[in-house]
Amino acid sequence: MTRAITLITENFSDWETALINSTARCYFGIETLYAAPGGAPLTSSGGLSVTPHLAIEDICLDEVDLLMVCGGTIWQTEQAPDVSALVREAHERGLIVAGICDGTRVLAQAGILDHLRHTSNSAANLVQTGYAGAAHYQDVPYAVADGRVVTAPGSAPVSFMAQIVGLLGLAGPDLDAYLALHAAEHSKPR
Repeated sequence: MTRAITLITENFSDWETALINSTARCYFGIETLYAAPGGAPLTSSGGLSVTPHLAIEDICLDEVDLLMVCGGTIWQTEQAPDVSALVREAHERGLIVAGICDGTRVLAQAGILDHLRHTSNSAANLVQTGYAGAAHYQDVPYAVADGRVVTAPGSAPVSFMAQIVGLLGLAGPDLDAYLALHAAEHSKPR
């Protein structure tokens, strides 16, 4: 069975990975788990109380196919957990690694984005991390996949989901129809 783990922190941006986790679990039968520092309960930016499945420190990458870093304001502070080694190891093992919004900062800090096309909320957001990948930054409003790495601005949970589903080898007519439903929302005249 395919297993996905989403790293979340206090005040995580709950909408950013909700679509990929729901789609993966409900439509594709992927086991979706959430991990937080120490496995402690936390509250999302939307006020959702969450008890994670496991502690970030207890993640065994032998049992993971997809590792995602959900955005949240903590990633721009000194209170952010240091998950660089975990994310770097996941990438080195060839797992799909994904970051959305400020979760892309984690990938940048781990050195994963130094040689891959990527995006984020802004180029300046990543430059603050001291990473060496600015030449590969894509200033686009949708998710970018390069190799087995997916990045997205926080405003792009739909394309984030689509890129990940594609990398999992699950893209097809059902996904195309699903994406068309989301796109229809934005084609309505104002």
